Amino acid sequence: MFDVNKIREQFPILKRKVNDKDLVYFDNGATTQKPQSVIDAVSNYYQEENANVHRGVHFLSGLATDKFEATRKTIQQFISAKHNHEIIFTKGTTDSINLVANGFRSLLKKGDEIIISELEHHSNIVPWQMCCEISGSTLKVIPLLDNGSLDMENFNNLLSENTKLVAVSHVSNTLGTINPIKEIIEKSHLIGAKVLIDGAQAASHICLNMQELDADFYCFSAHKMYGPTGVGVLYGKEEILNTLPPYQGGGEMIKEVSFEKTTYASLPYKFEAGTPNIGGVIAFKSSIDFIRELGVKNITKYEDGLLQYATSEILKIEGARLYGTSKNKSGIISFNIKGIHPYDIGTIVDKMGIAIRTGHHCTQPIMKRYNIPGTVRISLAVYNTKTEVDICIGAIKKAQEMLS
Repeated sequence: MFDVNKIREQFPILKRKVNDKDLVYFDNGATTQKPQSVIDAVSNYYQEENANVHRGVHFLSGLATDKFEATRKTIQQFISAKHNHEIIFTKGTTDSINLVANGFRSLLKKGDEIIISELEHHSNIVPWQMCCEISGSTLKVIPLLDNGSLDMENFNNLLSENTKLVAVSHVSNTLGTINPIKEIIEKSHLIGAKVLIDGAQAASHICLNMQELDADFYCFSAHKMYGPTGVGVLYGKEEILNTLPPYQGGGEMIKEVSFEKTTYASLPYKFEAGTPNIGGVIAFKSSIDFIRELGVKNITKYEDGLLQYATSEILKIEGARLYGTSKNKSGIISFNIKGIHPYDIGTIVDKMGIAIRTGHHCTQPIMKRYNIPGTVRISLAVYNTKTEVDICIGAIKKAQEMLS
């Protein structure tokens, strides 16, 4: 049985008060809360295991290295990657995308093209703009349809022999749209283009299998998967990662250094310069264990039910307008209420202990597409409940009364 109350008991922060009210946390698209097992794993590393990894022959270094690499193996299994050395640890999804974009600067030339979409987070726009500026390649954009899904007919027309890379999100952080990434990958591969998927909003909500998807790169962050901040993953196919130059130089990523020449380490260490966030990586395994214990399919089913309920209740609010009404959606709801600025709603409901996000959500092109200053965003996680939805809806109605 999927017992949300037992799940909630694992998250200490959900017991706290905000402005003398029980916390209702609906900002999971920005970051998720952490179960006690993850908190304990971070604490235990610094209390019992603190040492640098890969470099020491002493006991603590060996212990920390074993646990660090156990996380890499767990992630490989979690996403069904072919090899564990295809898992690169980064600071987060943004860092992962920048790693790939930096590598492609030296692989692209004038006349080459990169395709992204109109619904991308800024971290999947700006690195490619920078890549194009340096390489001389051209950036093209898949437009949105009114319902927040991608215009796939337009995408088909954009693809050409000049397309070298397609970079799109799996799930929109603003609209909740689940993009048809398998179709995008297949069509891109037919013309020889590589594909990067930003999976920041998908990895804890949707089953992932890299062998089935056949993505060339897939990125996600621990902190949106009930794990620590400052830790991310870049999955890349071995043969493609080997073609990219190192992202940073320093310790760990080298095989041999002299003043005349440096040779680089093999995967994954080629892309892991310097001392990593060791405690965070070790604790990341605990967050993945938490997800796997619940079962991603069970999580998806529960969150889909919550999404449907919350959406129906929001639509009952007079003057409410939803943005992102695609049939294929994950647990994100963006909306506005006629005549009220989203920031004002967020400020008032915060006084009632409710955490929601307002603004452009690092997706200014989406806001321009709909000609709005921003939205109110509710983003769901496995510990949220229908009771919390009811509390939030009541607070929004109260805010509406105050601001009308």
